[in-house]
Amino acid sequence: MADPRGFLTVERATSRERPAVDRIQDYEEFVVEPSDDEVRAQASRCMDCGIPFCHHGCPLGNVIPEFNDLVYRGRMAEAVRVLHATNNFPEITGRICPAPCEASCVLEIDHAAVTIKNVERAIARAAIEDGVGGGLEPVVPVSRTGKTVAIVGSGPAGLAAAQQLARAGHAVTVFERDAGLGGLLRYGIPDFKMEKGIIDSRVEQMRGEGVAFLTGVAIGETHSAADVLARFDVLVLCVGARVPRDIQVPGRDLEGVTFAMDFLAQQNRRVAGAVVPAASEILATGKHVVVIGGGDTGSDCVGTSNRQHATSVSQLELMPEPPLVRMPENPWPAWPLVLRTSSSQAEGCERGFSVMTKAFVADASGKRLAKIVAARAELTRGTIREIPGTDFDIPCDLALLAMGFTGAERGGVVGELGLALDTRGNVVTEGSGATNVPRVFAAGDASRGQSLVVWAIADGRRVAAGVDAYLRGSVQLRVTSSC
Repeated sequence: MADPRGFLTVERATSRERPAVDRIQDYEEFVVEPSDDEVRAQASRCMDCGIPFCHHGCPLGNVIPEFNDLVYRGRMAEAVRVLHATNNFPEITGRICPAPCEASCVLEIDHAAVTIKNVERAIARAAIEDGVGGGLEPVVPVSRTGKTVAIVGSGPAGLAAAQQLARAGHAVTVFERDAGLGGLLRYGIPDFKMEKGIIDSRVEQMRGEGVAFLTGVAIGETHSAADVLARFDVLVLCVGARVPRDIQVPGRDLEGVTFAMDFLAQQNRRVAGAVVPAASEILATGKHVVVIGGGDTGSDCVGTSNRQHATSVSQLELMPEPPLVRMPENPWPAWPLVLRTSSSQAEGCERGFSVMTKAFVADASGKRLAKIVAARAELTRGTIREIPGTDFDIPCDLALLAMGFTGAERGGVVGELGLALDTRGNVVTEGSGATNVPRVFAAGDASRGQSLVVWAIADGRRVAAGVDAYLRGSVQLRVTSSC
């Protein structure tokens, strides 16, 4: 284990952040990387519990006590290898994962979990920036199987599945309909949380491992899914759950009411150097912005609106305000249902809980949004109800709908192949990831529904193992192995 008394002598300390007043002036990452000594001190707090729960909280099954101990002892090269054995992209999860592992840490019982996410990020930084533990050297298989796999979608599930299958010796081609690779990693996650060079570095490693990438190719739209299936032994769909949840209230069609992902993707393209036509610009500059939805997507809209210098930013949540501490009915090691303030919300945001949106109201032109009519709501026996007589107005020039997603897109490749969907709009799969169509598998949000990036990576690895077993006729690619 690490220092046997570390958790008694070292206090939990998260990474420092650039001051909000400074960081909202740019789109660079705001976390200040800790020193090696600071990382070692935090790793020393790991107790190496007799029955550790942290790696059970992690969807990837990261062997956390082991890499904490190695970091504390200065054996960073070994820590890199241990972490990469279960996680293809720790530099991504170390930035944007909400760290369910920390929620399951035994020290969390006393509200002082080990800063596992920060240690993970430090290990990934050592690999990428310093080449420790082999860095991002391609892992090339000893032999090739002669089998071919097509993967549709280059989000975290698609990239994880592609890397696992390529390292297993299969010839992998990834088809991406956008101009850039990464899916919502590139177009949904703001650069201030994750700069896109992170994705590019991994893509270059994967090219060295034999993965071919084709962008601007929309399977099921510009290219036939049947033709792709005829050319490859297996087709793996990692198309995400990209149908946004809408709201049906008066005024929904007014100019100024838009989906959050359209807003976020457009800004990410600007940061990348793309020119957005003035006629289609979605900008918060000088506007009263209201974000409807309290999840990560909504928080990203808050941070982006602040950087675009909105006049005001508000965020409305339909559910009641969570408690500040765990309630008895929400015991450790379950995910704590408590009030959280994201880095974006801390930069400036008026938050409203138990608020129901009733209508969008136009300005004098009758075309553009001017305000929102809302009302207070209450949760009774699992049902949200409006409290009569509590209507109020909110000035609003730009309303961003960030209420989640309702499954995979029904058309395109899903529609062409006739894939079975469940009642939530997700592609129905077996344990291996196989769908109702022979030789077609699905992974990530497309089959499990909207979820975390860490779950998408884990699901990509799981389905890659299923595909490998299908192609070989036996299980050889283990989910917990990086190669």
